[in-house]
Amino acid sequence: MYKSIILEKVFNKSMVNKRIHEGIVYMEDTRGEFSWYKGYGGKELDSPLLMASITKLLTTACILILQEQGKLSLSNKISEFFDQEHLSGLHIYKSKEYSFDLLLYDLLFQISGLPDKFEEKKSSTKRKVINQDFSFSFHELLNWAKELKPHFIPRTNGKAYYSDLNFDLLGEIIEKVNGTTLAEAYQQLIFIPLELKNTYLPQSENDFIPHIYYKDKVLNRPMFICSCRASGGAVTTAREMMIFIKAFFGGKLFNKIVFDELANYNKLQITMGPISYGGGYMRITLGGLLMPFMEKGELLGHSGSSGSFAFYYPQKDIFFVGDVNQFANPSLPIRLSIKLAMGVK
Repeated sequence: MYKSIILEKVFNKSMVNKRIHEGIVYMEDTRGEFSWYKGYGGKELDSPLLMASITKLLTTACILILQEQGKLSLSNKISEFFDQEHLSGLHIYKSKEYSFDLLLYDLLFQISGLPDKFEEKKSSTKRKVINQDFSFSFHELLNWAKELKPHFIPRTNGKAYYSDLNFDLLGEIIEKVNGTTLAEAYQQLIFIPLELKNTYLPQSENDFIPHIYYKDKVLNRPMFICSCRASGGAVTTAREMMIFIKAFFGGKLFNKIVFDELANYNKLQITMGPISYGGGYMRITLGGLLMPFMEKGELLGHSGSSGSFAFYYPQKDIFFVGDVNQFANPSLPIRLSIKLAMGVK
């Protein structure tokens, strides 16, 4: 049913890229009838890897679980969870303030219009982190965002803009609603139920945090990773990421009927390529003009700026997880996932 030899060729060809120094791909179907993995550069199924923005799926899962428990609703205004002084000036578009109109829904679907300090301006966080390690607080994030201009009015029809701040805000809300730290919420709501022993949110520089490659340079950025928290700070392994992504889309953490509401997709900014965003996860449409020779379908899940990826291909009932550990080119895990999907027969 599946051509392992084709998948191996795709993997080997991708690892030839001079920017990739190590990598891992792990694929399975829902029933466990098919399982395939390949490592490169010493990476194995149980090697630690940085989830980066796949952490957003952990945050999404917590929000959906807490909603199912009746502790919050996506229709809640975020002003119910923050002091007025913290939100004031956060979202001012064309001289009108929308900070107090933002809903949890807007954050989860990336339709708040809030800017992203990570990528925007010459002083972007991404440029800074390449050169040095540093930490930042949530309140510093808010202040940085207030220096930038929002991109549109919240819930503007057909508009979405990918911003880590949306999930940093959700992380703070999880802590307030659950009455725990975010690390404890992940542990209580996700890691313990799924028996994940090697997945965690680092709390200090003393916790093990994998290195990241930027081109040929090895970056050790524990302070930065510890600051990313709900938008990109978790550490896992390929084996445990597979358990999580199967549970996320399989209904083991929350009732999967909620995907009827979450499957409302909007195209992200042009720098995000073919990616649309639904309720807390990415969607990559297969087929069409860009990929005319492959079957129609979609990949659902998330990728990370450090090269990590976790996707579900529902039309073939196959899951892809892995990492190419390269901070210089966030499109690498997307391209690899698409090529792997093309190799599934």
